[in-house]
Amino acid sequence: MNGVINLAQTSSAQIDAAYAVCRTIVRSTAKNFYYGFLLLPREKRDALSAVYAFMRHCDDLTDVEGVPADEKRRRLDDWLEKVHKVLAGEATDDPVLLALSDAVIRFQIPVRLLEQLAKGTAMDVEENEQQTQGIRYQTFDELYSYCYHVASVVGLICIRIFGYRDSAAELLAERCGVAFQLTNIIRDVEEDAAMGRVYLPEEDLRKFGRSANELSNGFNASAFRPVLELEAARARDFYAAADQLLPLISEDCRPGLWVLVTVYRALLEKIARRDYNVFGKKIRLSLGEKLAILSRGFYRRLAA
Repeated sequence: MNGVINLAQTSSAQIDAAYAVCRTIVRSTAKNFYYGFLLLPREKRDALSAVYAFMRHCDDLTDVEGVPADEKRRRLDDWLEKVHKVLAGEATDDPVLLALSDAVIRFQIPVRLLEQLAKGTAMDVEENEQQTQGIRYQTFDELYSYCYHVASVVGLICIRIFGYRDSAAELLAERCGVAFQLTNIIRDVEEDAAMGRVYLPEEDLRKFGRSANELSNGFNASAFRPVLELEAARARDFYAAADQLLPLISEDCRPGLWVLVTVYRALLEKIARRDYNVFGKKIRLSLGEKLAILSRGFYRRLAA
């Protein structure tokens, strides 16, 4: 896209071009979300792609190495300020901001949810600072707050794009997001520890005689299995919310959400089958496993 564009003065071709950029970001970086997006109606798929691209940029701003925490927060604040300005009518040459603004207006997405999402990425910066002082998540309630900001908020945005009428969908979407994030935390224990991040609550580690410091001194899969099994049991409880959420959202989005939930659930169960040995080669669903789930999603859409 060339030139500076005001949302109120954009053509449909310019909006389409902005969404195309966001779809490219999703295809290249959203290894699991992408498959759920495929079954959504085009307009809703585009809106979610814009939200994902916004979220991806927030992550990129806070994950860059060698940049002081204060500078990361400043960059994130600047990014949010740009969002506010574009929504207020200021021109932009950023396709992600253009597409996001169109999606926010089209689906009446509360800006506070985007702000909470950005805050969630900033929590990783804050956690790294705290861990240098020996402070981590002490309780599961503290971890839940983190999961809410980085994942549940995404769910709350998603259901506004999907469409829902019963307010009960909001709590269910929140719980579903926690399930997704717990699955990511379990899978990425080793990778996160290498970056100085420990998400397993101190109270859970102590319950099984483990210490977060052990994660930085080599890995003993059998020693951490009980802790990870506990977090997996919690995740399964939260996944139950997805079963209740599906009938509450618009029918044209149910197959897409079903695919997304099933992909994440399958990943958790694959980890369980590996006896929670997440130390070593990263556990992923194969392309074949994802395509099998996607094909079942297509069948659900045809049968609806």
